[in-house]
Amino acid sequence: MTQLAQTLSSPVLVALDTVEIEAAKALAETLSSAVGGLKLGKEFFTAHGPAGVQQVAATGMPVFLDLKFHDIPNTVAGALRASLPLEPLMVNVHASGGKAMLEAAVRAVDEAEAKGFRRPMLLAVTVLTSLEAADLAQVGQKGTPSEQVQRLACLAQDCGLDGVVCSAHEINSLRQACGPDFQLVVPGIRPTGSEQNDQKRIMTPTEAMAAGANWLVIGRPITKAANPRAAAQQIADELALRQA
Repeated sequence: MTQLAQTLSSPVLVALDTVEIEAAKALAETLSSAVGGLKLGKEFFTAHGPAGVQQVAATGMPVFLDLKFHDIPNTVAGALRASLPLEPLMVNVHASGGKAMLEAAVRAVDEAEAKGFRRPMLLAVTVLTSLEAADLAQVGQKGTPSEQVQRLACLAQDCGLDGVVCSAHEINSLRQACGPDFQLVVPGIRPTGSEQNDQKRIMTPTEAMAAGANWLVIGRPITKAANPRAAAQQIADELALRQA
């Protein structure tokens, strides 16, 4: 875990799935101190680029830059180097890019400190939480999502990455396979009573943390709530009760 990650008081990262920069900045300011950080993905980055990320980060909120790089090793390494001046909390690549790509990604982020930048946590995306076994079979992948997640997570760990993005239902198996220090970032989190939407492998925040997750990615249950800060605070309170 990076030094910045160790200082955060909340494991909740809010997915700001918007292309509206003012809306993103307003949500960042609204949620300040109620969550650990924000996740900005492809939609936002395509619309506003690095300058947009900098504007949101200027609110003081750590940013998980969720761009899921997946390309030849040299291209992925170059993309990660280009992200270092933004000093994100986390960056990610697709584990299915293979060993050479993952090792190139590790070398790229390891250069951050040498160049004076804060080193981001480097994560590998395993199997998207919108996919089930039937979806994997359609693209020629044999076995269950859990089996594929474990294969990719072990590969990522062997290559020196800090952790993976996985669904809550793979936490137990990954803890056994990868040990207690490997970081597990878990999307598909739905507080009790929330709609499932397009996520298929989901769990509540307290269930996921009890299972051993390090970080929870939560989007619409907070961002689409009538009162986003109240929704975030309710989750924070539930997690605090669990730890008490």
